[in-house]
Amino acid sequence: MYDDPYIIDYQARTPANRHVNEIFYKRWSPRAFRKTAIPADVLASIFDAAHWSPSCFNEQPWTFLTSSGESDFDVFYQLLTEFNRAWAQQASLLGFMIARRHFSRNNKENGLAVFDCGAAWMALTLQARMHNLYTHGMGGIRRDAIYETFAIDQQRYRVICGFALGVLATAEQLPDDLRQEEKPSPRRALADVWQRGKFSPCA
Repeated sequence: MYDDPYIIDYQARTPANRHVNEIFYKRWSPRAFRKTAIPADVLASIFDAAHWSPSCFNEQPWTFLTSSGESDFDVFYQLLTEFNRAWAQQASLLGFMIARRHFSRNNKENGLAVFDCGAAWMALTLQARMHNLYTHGMGGIRRDAIYETFAIDQQRYRVICGFALGVLATAEQLPDDLRQEEKPSPRRALADVWQRGKFSPCA
């Protein structure tokens, strides 16, 4: 277990229902990390949790490609956009989530592969929180360069996102423009995302 360096303010995250477990609303995506080596068994538990996620026809289309230590950390770091490189250097681990585009049973396109990858990502990040570690998913990655660097066949695989994992640090280390955002963000009202009986477009 890793101790947080400050008391996190979750006032913007009051659940609509008192029965919601805090593991859900205390999951957030910080950018300030403290470079820390994470034991192999802890990392294994995080990715093992993700691999138990549900998927269409049990296809399990996800692959988590991660740095294996300081020796190759910079390879992954350089494949982030400039914006994300401004904060991600102190993460313990960087990675990319990759989806297999087709079903292995018949080679037909798997239209739910990305949906299934989302389920695996949530399992990963919640298991990380059980160790008091934090994750931050990233859309800002150099996809073309990722395909090239790791010789990934774009016809067979899709690079979904990048992610950082690590131990929380204080916001002082962040650039000024990110420092003010370093707190759990609010969520839309439950009524905006749960509609019953008919659909109403949301703003």
